[in-house]
Amino acid sequence: MTADVIAQAFDPFFTTKPLGQGTGLGLSMIHGFVRQSGGQVRIYSEIGKGTTMCLYFPRFIGSVAPDETPEDMGPPEEGHGETIAVIDDEEAVRSLIVEVLLRDAGYAVIDAQDGPSGLELLKHAGRIDLLITDVGLPGGLNGRQVADAARVTRPDLKILFITGYAENAAVGNGLLGPGMEVITKPFAVNALATKVRDMLNRR
Repeated sequence: MTADVIAQAFDPFFTTKPLGQGTGLGLSMIHGFVRQSGGQVRIYSEIGKGTTMCLYFPRFIGSVAPDETPEDMGPPEEGHGETIAVIDDEEAVRSLIVEVLLRDAGYAVIDAQDGPSGLELLKHAGRIDLLITDVGLPGGLNGRQVADAARVTRPDLKILFITGYAENAAVGNGLLGPGMEVITKPFAVNALATKVRDMLNRR
C-alpha cells in the first residue's frame, strides 16, 4: 500500500476496487471490532513486498459470566400486518429474515437482493413501516445510500441496518439519524425479532 492508501485504509466505504466490486468495509470492520475490544490495529506495508496487519488486544483477567441464550429470552411479540422491506444480497440470510422471522410472525414483507432494485422497490411500493437493509450491498449502492435516498420521499421511514461490520462502518462517517438503528451479525433470531418489534412500537 502507498502511504496515502494506508492513511485511508480504515475509513468506511474507502476502496481501491472499481465501482460495484467492493464496499470498502472489510478493514473498517476489523478496525471497529478491535477498537470496540479495547485494542489497536497497525499496518506494516512495503510496495511490491506485501502488507501485514497486526491486531493487538488487551489481556483479559477474571471470570466470564455465562451468556444469555435465546431460550432465556421470552418469545418476541408478533406482528400486526405491518409492511417491512428487506434488502440483503445473501439469499440464505434474506430467506431466513423474510420467511421465518417476519412472514411467519404476521408481517407483510417485500424484498430485494441489491441496492438498485431495493431503491426501486422503495420508490414504487405503498406503505412501508420499516426498512431492514444489509450495509454491504452489490450493484453500486450500499445500504446506507439506499436508506438515505429512501428518506427523501419517506422522511419518517424507520430503518434497521443489519451488518457483519462494526457499527461505525454501518453509518459511515456520520451518525445514525432518528429512527435508524443497527444490529450486527451474527445475531440471535429472537434478538432481531425483538428489535423489529421495538422499533415498530415506537411512534
